[in-house]
Amino acid sequence: MEKVIIYCDGGCRGNQNTENIGGWGVVFKYKDKVKEMYGGEKNTTNNIMELTAAIKALEAIKTTNIPIQMYIDSAYVINGMNEWIHGWIKNNWKKSNKKPVENKELWIKLNDLRNKQSSVEFIKVKGHDGVELNELADTLANKGMDELE
Repeated sequence: MEKVIIYCDGGCRGNQNTENIGGWGVVFKYKDKVKEMYGGEKNTTNNIMELTAAIKALEAIKTTNIPIQMYIDSAYVINGMNEWIHGWIKNNWKKSNKKPVENKELWIKLNDLRNKQSSVEFIKVKGHDGVELNELADTLANKGMDELE
């Protein structure tokens, strides 16, 4: 069966500062077609941009009956979606240390989008390792930041 391949990346310049810019990039591959999306935001964080890339990607999928493989170099998003989210939901959005989950609204949105699809697989890819579509997603995230500067 055909599937949609997605590469997502997010980044932030000045991540620890109050004045910063972030960007996200998404590359879709379906059969022999490739589509790109990107954007940027001010006063954000790297983690928010990583989540935003995944959310924007799933929002752009117009069907619910095709498997999706989402490649992301963010351990934060991969671990969150593959391991942590079920415990967070069970524990009323509290982490194991009883503190609230950061970026809860984004996690809820991403999980809801995943649950609307027939199949979404979150797969870890090593960043900056020459994986062509992952490098393109990174370039797009930087383009989103460049356009805000």
